[in-house]
Amino acid sequence: MANQPVRIDVVSDVVCPWCFIGKHRLEQAIKLKPDIAVEVRYRPYFLNDWIPREGMSREEYLTTKFGSPERYKDIAKRVGAAAAAEGLVYASDKMKRQPNTIDCHRLIHWADTIGKAPEMKQKLMDLYFTQGADLTLRDTLVQAAADVGLNADTVRADLATDKDEDVIEQQSQEAKQAGIEGVPCFIFGGKFAVSGAQAPEYLAEAIERIATGKAIAAE
Repeated sequence: MANQPVRIDVVSDVVCPWCFIGKHRLEQAIKLKPDIAVEVRYRPYFLNDWIPREGMSREEYLTTKFGSPERYKDIAKRVGAAAAAEGLVYASDKMKRQPNTIDCHRLIHWADTIGKAPEMKQKLMDLYFTQGADLTLRDTLVQAAADVGLNADTVRADLATDKDEDVIEQQSQEAKQAGIEGVPCFIFGGKFAVSGAQAPEYLAEAIERIATGKAIAAE
């Protein structure tokens, strides 16, 4: 195996249910290859870049995107079943507000400075998908940040400014300019991209092939 860890860039959004499932499957894939060192980096993506900064009601969102909340029910059942198979809870009935996620991505970016980006990402996803928390609320975001080890006072002050918004916007644009149109998207070693919440075994194979320098056919 190569001495350098395999870098995995995960382009995703905290309100993308398949990103919620995909994160868990990637973690399972990493466990399948315990002898291969990996470095996972989370990159921002706006699944719904048209959501206003203050967010909107879940009902209005589902009506705008799917035609009506009723039209989403079958999709919600499929997502819920896929999440349950991973030991996750997708409680669509608890979600009452659809957030703009730039502040969530800022929290993940700041958590990365203390090596806690994965924990911050998971915390926000758990809050949204499982608890139905309103991620537009400043207090909710500050508490989430504090729970993973960030300083609550510093986070509250920084959220009140535009700190690092340009960084998040730039990284999100870079993903779209690279041709990423759907998430999650896993980029292995900067060479091989896998779209969608693929099975752990498939992701594990990608990790091994990059680590051993084997050629991988383009997806």
